[in-house]
Amino acid sequence: MNLTIVNAGSTLFAGECKLVQMPGADGLFEVMDHHAPIIALLGKGKIKVQTPDGANLFFDIESGALKVNDNQATVLVNN
Repeated sequence: MNLTIVNAGSTLFAGECKLVQMPGADGLFEVMDHHAPIIALLGKGKIKVQTPDGANLFFDIESGALKVNDNQATVLVNN
């Protein structure tokens, strides 16, 4: 899945990932390769990105929004 994480000033991550775990408004959830289309609000917490080589990257956020469509995930965050 292609993932882009951006805030108002920069791109925090752009590239391929195996999965992304996010702090949703009602708790943690994950999005994986070929996930169904979804739009979700994010709460305060950490975004976990697992890269194709198995490395885990973490990003602290205050809030945000996610859009997934056609194996492309875009996350807009306030951090």
